[in-house]
Formats: sequence, C-alpha cells, structure tokens
Amino acid sequence: MPNEHLHALILAGGRGTRFWPRSRTKHAKQVLEFLGNGTLIQQTVARLEELVPRERIWILTNEHLRAEIARQLPGVPKRQILAEPAQRNTAPPIALAARVLHDVDPDAVMGVFPADHHIGKPGAFRKILRAAYRSAASGHMAIIGIQPRWAETGYGYVEFPEGRMTAGSLEPVEIVGFREKPDPETARAFVEAGHFGWNAGMFFWRADVFLAALREHLPATAALIESLPRFGARTFTAKLSEIFPQCENISVDYAILEKARDVVGFAAGDIEWNDVGSWNAVHELLPKDASGNATQTEALFVSASGNLVHAPGKLVALLGVDDLIVIETPDALLVVRKDQAQRVGEVVKLLEKRKRNDLL
Repeated sequence: MPNEHLHALILAGGRGTRFWPRSRTKHAKQVLEFLGNGTLIQQTVARLEELVPRERIWILTNEHLRAEIARQLPGVPKRQILAEPAQRNTAPPIALAARVLHDVDPDAVMGVFPADHHIGKPGAFRKILRAAYRSAASGHMAIIGIQPRWAETGYGYVEFPEGRMTAGSLEPVEIVGFREKPDPETARAFVEAGHFGWNAGMFFWRADVFLAALREHLPATAALIESLPRFGARTFTAKLSEIFPQCENISVDYAILEKARDVVGFAAGDIEWNDVGSWNAVHELLPKDASGNATQTEALFVSASGNLVHAPGKLVALLGVDDLIVIETPDALLVVRKDQAQRVGEVVKLLEKRKRNDLL
C-alpha cells in the first residue's frame, strides 16, 4: 500500500457542552488541555503523524474554532483546515472530505478520527491503524471496535460474528451489524456475549468507495456534494456555503455503514481508549490521591473522596464531601455530582434559552 495515498480526516466541529464552563464556542473541548502534553486535538495529530504526515492531515471544524486550530497545528497546511458552514452530524462532513480528497488524490485512502479522544498506548493503536488502512486500500470499508470494559449505555456497539472478535487481531472480520446505544440490560448482554465492541467513530475507506456508497444510500446529499466545483477553485467556498446547509443531518453510521456491503472490523486490544466524554472521564484519567481525589490546581481534601477540582489561581478546600466535580473559570463555577456529569450540557441549553451568550 503506497503510503503517499494515506490521508487522515479529523472531525473537530463539536462544541463539547458537557465540559462547560471550560468548553466554550470559541474554545471548545478539542482545543483545550485536560491531561497534559498538549490539547486533545494536538494529541490526536501527534498519534497519527508517525503514520500519516501533517501534510496529509485534514481537519473539519467550524468558523469559531478554525483560527485556533490553525494556531495549535502549525504543521497542518491552512487550506486543509476546513470550516463547515453548518452542523450536519457526521455523514455530510465526511462526504465533503471524501470529495475534496478525491479531487487532490484520486487514489486517496482516508481514515476518519474524532478530535477529542484519549489513547494511552499510541504504538498499539497505530498497529491497528495500519491494518485498517490496508483493508481500506483493498476496497473494504473498515471500522475499529473497542473491547468493552464495562456495560456502557452511552456508546453504540459494533457486532462481530460469534467467536470472531479477537482483541488485537490484525485480520479484518466482516461486521454483522451496528447497534444503537443500549439500555443497561442490553448493554450487559452485549458484554457477556463477547462479540460486541464499542463503536469509537473511527472509519477507513477509499474516497471513491465512500462516494459511491453515498450515491447509493444518501443520493440527495451526494448530488449536493457533487455539485461543488473542484477543491481549490475560486468559487468553491461560496458554493459550499450554499449547498452544505441543504445536506441531510445524519450520522455516517445510520446513513451509510448500516446499509453498506463489505464492512469489516478490527477489534482493538488494550490501547487505553477513552472518549473523554464528560468530566468523569477526566477524573478517571488523571492521577489521584489515596482517596481517589484528582486535581490539576491547588486543593485540600479533608475527609473527602472521589472528587475532581480545577480552579486556577486559588486554593479549593473540600471537607466531608465525596464524588463532586468542581470546575471554575473567571466567569463561572460548576459544582456537580459525578453521577450527574453527563447532564452538564443541560446547563448550556438553559444559558442559550436565557440568551447568556457571554457564558457560551
């Protein structure tokens, strides 16, 4: 497989509302540093560039974040940091990228990656990537499944054939199907069955293979994407602004992968994957004291356990409380129980309703 045809698309258009008050419209989760060693998007690029150099890394984000991402990733050509004119889930952005890549490299093989995940073992991760890219280069559509560590209800699942989900195997296995986010009982059944993986949102295919699948399964959006002038043309940006909001608002899983033929999967072994989906994930990933407290700023914990604190510039003392998340910025303070951390986005919705754009 000629490496010069490998490209990586990083999807970086989300708002990260569950990380309010640190995550804001112009400084969303993916451009923030939570765990040291750079922001989440910088870490994503660093994991990939040993396999795919920065000159073949593409970013899809929004106008609010484009300048900041360009500042953080000086080695990625600015023309490859594209802004979506509107949010349209994942199928239309990936279709746009496939069209652009096909314009610049008709033999392009693309991997699709979230901008904001954590992988603690990048070397093991890249072994799986190489296998997935090889499979995609041969014409397959490929996906990576993560070996479940618990019965998670917040992720979709990928179903492998019974007895064929071997963690760490570099051989592609035909996928049986995709399952939506399950209820707790179903999630437990998936884990016990032993042939379901978490869908981590990492996909691989030739750009022309994806565009053909798009024409078959999402023809209206395909027609809009095909109406774009060639990437780099003077009228490209204006036409994109016109047609992109008309694309269907749908995920690539529902639109393409659930219907496509010849979808294969790889079951990742222990790569220490975490989707960094809420403040709970940050607590899980940070070093903790003997009582399970984590902090990156000055804090005292007295008869307190399981807490997370981030409050730059001041001492925070927690006494006699457990399992709290305390996050302060210059203009806002969040205090939430860890078991309610997934609901932080509700605060953002309330602020939107009250038109508190200064806090968004």
